[in-house]
Amino acid sequence: MNRIHRLSPRLANQIAAGEVVERPANIVKELVENALDAGASRIDVDAEQGGVKLLRIRDDGHGIAQDDLALALSRHATSKITTLDDLEAVASMGFRGEALASISSVSRLALTSRTPEAEQAWQVSAEGRDMEAKLAPAAHPTGTTVEVRDLFFNTPARRKFLRTEKTEFSHLEEAFKRLALSRYDVGFSLRHNGRTIHQLRPAERTVDREKRVATLLNPQFIDSAVHIDTEAAGLQLQGWVGLPTFSRSQADMQYFFVNGRVVRDKLVAHAIKQAYRDVLYHGRHPAFVLYLWLDAKLVDVNVHPTKHEVRFRDGRLVHDFLFRSLHRALAEVRPDDQLPSASSDSLQQTTATVTGRQAGEFSEQTRMDWRTPAAASAAPSSFGAQPTRQQVSDQLSTYQIMAAPLASSPPLDANGQAATLDDITTDDDVPPLGYAVAQLHGIYILSQNLQGMVVVDMHAAHERITYERLKTAIDSEQVASQPLLVPETLALSEREADAAEQYADEFRRLGVELARVAPESIMVRQIPVLLQQANVAQLVTDMLGDLMEHGQSDRLTAKRNEILSTMACHGSVRANRKLTVAEMNALLRDMEATERSGQCNHGRPTWTQLTLHELDKLFLRGR
Repeated sequence: MNRIHRLSPRLANQIAAGEVVERPANIVKELVENALDAGASRIDVDAEQGGVKLLRIRDDGHGIAQDDLALALSRHATSKITTLDDLEAVASMGFRGEALASISSVSRLALTSRTPEAEQAWQVSAEGRDMEAKLAPAAHPTGTTVEVRDLFFNTPARRKFLRTEKTEFSHLEEAFKRLALSRYDVGFSLRHNGRTIHQLRPAERTVDREKRVATLLNPQFIDSAVHIDTEAAGLQLQGWVGLPTFSRSQADMQYFFVNGRVVRDKLVAHAIKQAYRDVLYHGRHPAFVLYLWLDAKLVDVNVHPTKHEVRFRDGRLVHDFLFRSLHRALAEVRPDDQLPSASSDSLQQTTATVTGRQAGEFSEQTRMDWRTPAAASAAPSSFGAQPTRQQVSDQLSTYQIMAAPLASSPPLDANGQAATLDDITTDDDVPPLGYAVAQLHGIYILSQNLQGMVVVDMHAAHERITYERLKTAIDSEQVASQPLLVPETLALSEREADAAEQYADEFRRLGVELARVAPESIMVRQIPVLLQQANVAQLVTDMLGDLMEHGQSDRLTAKRNEILSTMACHGSVRANRKLTVAEMNALLRDMEATERSGQCNHGRPTWTQLTLHELDKLFLRGR
């Protein structure tokens, strides 16, 4: 066995580089973060061959003094922290002092910088076996430029793990997007092989920030997103969350920032997944750009060398705040929030010739009356009534599910007939989903609103309405529980049994009574009535796992909602049932008043809008 010896500085830096520098994208992240810490208002990124041949990052920050340039390339050299206490409230993006030393050990690096008070700029370069820093005068404005050439030229084994130029640049561009989304007050540009990819101006106004998000991600995301701005208990959440109808097959449009730093955190991911649980189609992933702000002392960013992970002092508080904020924001979305905005309508009209009724094409024609006399004068039916307890399940015998009254029918015209959109005199009189004109194949409701035509899946829509009413009825009462005829004993680890004791009140609030009977055993004595057919052992152990990891569990609620969802499906209007105009309009009004009515219990959309502009395009009108 070899004798113990001290590693050379170069080898130590190359080993450290393995933690920080995997590909060009990691270098962009580290150097741009340094530029942000330097107070830059403009950052330009230039890459060649995916960043492997050349990476150049230029900023207009406060620069580095001549005497500090050589030291900047040394390992663990930083201006951002001084004592251990500084780690308790790190406000800068970087602080370890490893990036420049690691990068220079696996590339040919040149750093040129000038401070505002300096008469000229200076350049430091490092290359060769001993990484000796060479200092020379240079021409450069106030700020810093870092050039990284020939990545991994001296570590061929590492270079073999690099992918194609296209793949490496896609990773680089993704890192650039995250950084550009982290600071709207800074202008960014990205060039690849001499071609400008992104040119972003500082964005102070909300509309300008939305334009940056649309440019970097997808214009449809902003059009299908809910703006978030809420705070509580010293926490503030801002940003945008995509509507459930704008979902992804992969988790590739999820950006979460903590105090301006992009992170990937299991606690955050779990809270967001919970918030979307009731409205997202199976196998789909939500899209979001969210910013969490809190006291720097309440979050530890010194968890991982790349600083992608954080640790919250009070994880349960953060989890609960995120879940409740997003859950409420998604629940409050109503059909009128998802309709095309007036600005988009006017934009479409300026690019297309006005046709149809607006152009007076049908002024001489007699309007077709979709309503039969029977339908027009029909009294409100029992369509909106909820299934009785006997129809739904004996499991709800402890609750009184009252039938909600039908929403009001549309206003009547001078002859006592149900009014249509043609009879309305002001836009304010038209509800978001408009008024029903027909039923298609016993499945869909066709409705006319100000924007055009609305198509509603009547079973899916009524299923969501029924489901939400069942949940409200259950939540308005205390959870009904019943003792088990034969209490069930569960064998657990001592850590799980300790957690069962610690969270006994949490279980009791949800209708589950636990008792510890041995160091590695607990007894389940009571469970909610709705869950009497569930696998109790699996449910309790899964809940314990959630509570130990996240400080919170929604397993019981999820299981309860699964049962209520099935009941709502069976208690909702079925396909091929003929509805009167009054019944169809009552359903539309209920949808406008019901939380999460845009999706059924399984995450499928309940309605869609076709604007007049879209209909004109289908029939080539105005061309």
